[in-house]
Amino acid sequence: MTQDVEMKELPAPSNSVSSTAPSTLQHLKEIASLIETGAYAREVRRIVRAVRLTIALRRKLKAPVLSAFLNFALAPGSEAHIRLSSYLPKEDEHDMEVDTATSATQAPVKHSLPEIEIYCYLLVLIFLIDQKRYNEAKICSSASIARLKNLNRRTVDVLASRLYFYYSFSYELTGDLAEIRGNLLALHRIATLRHDELGQETLLNLLLRNYLHYNLYDQAEKLRSKAPRFEAHSNQQFCRYLFYLGKIRTIQLEYTDAKESLLQAARKAPVAARGFRVQCNKWAVIVRLLLGEIPERTVFMQKGMKKALRPYFELTNAVRIGDLELFRTVAEKFANTFSTDRTHNLIVRLRHNVIRTGLRNISISYSRISLADVAKKLRLDTANPVADAESIVAKAIRDGAIDATVDHANGWMVSKETGDVYATNEPQLAFNSRIAFCLNMHNEAVRALRFPPNSHKKEKESAEKRRERQQQEQELAKHIAEEDDDDF
Repeated sequence: MTQDVEMKELPAPSNSVSSTAPSTLQHLKEIASLIETGAYAREVRRIVRAVRLTIALRRKLKAPVLSAFLNFALAPGSEAHIRLSSYLPKEDEHDMEVDTATSATQAPVKHSLPEIEIYCYLLVLIFLIDQKRYNEAKICSSASIARLKNLNRRTVDVLASRLYFYYSFSYELTGDLAEIRGNLLALHRIATLRHDELGQETLLNLLLRNYLHYNLYDQAEKLRSKAPRFEAHSNQQFCRYLFYLGKIRTIQLEYTDAKESLLQAARKAPVAARGFRVQCNKWAVIVRLLLGEIPERTVFMQKGMKKALRPYFELTNAVRIGDLELFRTVAEKFANTFSTDRTHNLIVRLRHNVIRTGLRNISISYSRISLADVAKKLRLDTANPVADAESIVAKAIRDGAIDATVDHANGWMVSKETGDVYATNEPQLAFNSRIAFCLNMHNEAVRALRFPPNSHKKEKESAEKRRERQQQEQELAKHIAEEDDDDF
């Protein structure tokens, strides 16, 4: 019975703890204090931490909380306060009971820092986008960008990069992305002149996304090639850049570089960014198929991606078998999915790879086969399938896809005996690519290491001091040894 009584009394402390948990408004005030400290101390890392904490509170942002925070952070009657308050609905007394109770003991402190003002713009803009009030979000983001143009402070750069993203995102949601292209170019030029590298990185990705949204791949490549390059400051922005670079390289038929960029983007992306990793894997699968490679089954069985990658798994299976009819069926079955992913044009390119794979399988299976049977097995539905099969076989022989000869007189394809692959350079090339990948990963890990500032300027030990230290250590060791002998 004593156990039952104790079990009933246990939940009581947990209720008291939950009741004393800080409110969302209190969290926002702490974040504002963190931004203020970072602005005065000129420590960008504090601003970065503030943005990270804000993203964690995103689901809890409500209109009454934001209104109370604006009253706390901005002076009433100021231009920023009037503009931002106009986007929020009127406060409800019932909703503000908890917040007023927690804030009644604290006198509101008015901040005149531009970092706090920009942070308020960011909060309201996120709230409007989450509430699907996209037209108001466009107006708010445009006002915030106009305010940012007059600020040149390194502590604002982190907040500015987030505002740039939501500025472009709000216009993309309304289908007006082309309207801000000129403004994004002007912002990128301003960020370059101010040496705002994080802003350059963000704006370059937004411009590439803008161009690729309208299939302007040539203009995107021209901008990318002429934009200044520097060491990446944000892992997320670097992943986006690699993804856009992979898409550009794919359209330009540079499949090897595209594969490297897409796989690296998928590898570096955060685990939580599942949608981004799915897109990277979709494009990487198609690029590998265009290169003649067959992706491993584990690529399609990743946690949370199995359903999204199902069309590409069936497509890979059709290419692996070399069945042209199955390839057509899969392409028609998932035509809407491929159009949505903007990969339909790339899948059209895969038809030649399917034929080549089927021809390679025929070459391995038969030492000699007629061209009519080749056309039948490849399921060529053309006016003159035998002639088409002959040209396909001749081109495959010329490209080195199969090791065979064509007997034009008898209409045969004669395959040569398969040699030992280990007698060729293929194993060496495979090991070389793996070693190069490992070395590249090691170099990136070394570059990502962080060292204490000015650690290289520390005074090095001189030769005389080193000799004195070694002599003292030897004398101490001898003295300890003598004491041990005396004990025995």
